[in-house]
Amino acid sequence: MKKIVVLDGYASNPGDLSWEGMQALGELTVYDRTAPDETIDRCKDAEIVLTNKVVFSAATLSQLPYLKYIGVLATGFNVVDTAAARERGITVTNIPAYSTDSVAQLTFAHILNVTNRVDHYARQNREGRWSRNPDFVYWDTPLTELRGKTMGIVGLGNIGMKVAAIARLFGMDVFAMTSKNSSDLPAGIQKTTFDGLLAISDVLSLHCPLTPQTHHLIDAEALKKMKQGAILVNTGRGPLVDEQAVADALQEGLLQAYAADVMTQEPPQADNPLLRCPNAYLTPHIAWATFEARQRLMKIATDNVRAFLAGKPVNVVN
Repeated sequence: MKKIVVLDGYASNPGDLSWEGMQALGELTVYDRTAPDETIDRCKDAEIVLTNKVVFSAATLSQLPYLKYIGVLATGFNVVDTAAARERGITVTNIPAYSTDSVAQLTFAHILNVTNRVDHYARQNREGRWSRNPDFVYWDTPLTELRGKTMGIVGLGNIGMKVAAIARLFGMDVFAMTSKNSSDLPAGIQKTTFDGLLAISDVLSLHCPLTPQTHHLIDAEALKKMKQGAILVNTGRGPLVDEQAVADALQEGLLQAYAADVMTQEPPQADNPLLRCPNAYLTPHIAWATFEARQRLMKIATDNVRAFLAGKPVNVVN
């Protein structure tokens, strides 16, 4: 039987899902976590390896002569040197589109938390604030309706398109920076330039891949071009933004809020400036982690390995 090793299985399956489908395909070993200096030893005899965040550099791949397949347990596959893998005849696959609905859902959970401050009022009322109030109602923050506001989206892949569709249902005007032609966009989505998007967006949501061109796409210069009091949302990749510049913009009142599920370093350093900003709303990279999305991830991961073993690999990225 083929030896299959999962290097960091805990994030995808902390125990509420089953590895039975993968077990049927080979001799399976699942590690919850793997440190960099453990990777080679744990993979040295494996033909098939599954990884989420464990890195496979060219140097690492050169020390794994039996390795024939790397399955990335995520959509992004930058943890693998795909060119080096291709040179060594190693197939690399990813898990596309499994978390589209979940990520779009969290995107709007963040937006609605900022516009309606649900967490703020729930925390106050656990401490008795409403019970002490002389009137039936109170609010001590601005409350904002989304209808008529402008949603700007950077990147119209599966998730960006889903976010655009939800925004339209809220009655928002949707503009996007995208490589797609204007004629190919659904009704209700207008294409514009990056600078145009910065100038008009009440909410700007990032859904583009991380590349050398998009690294720190939102920097100090871009933030100065944004609409005063805009909401910036990042459920894409942490390094799409310059975190210090975003923290400065929050402190200076240029941004109303920064809502993010991703950070440049994960977990973040305790001294990350965003952790001290009252208008930074940060969740710990959970947009993809709904039970339903992880079920899909596990199924697709198993199907990917099965297809590879059958000599007909799918979702190949190299």
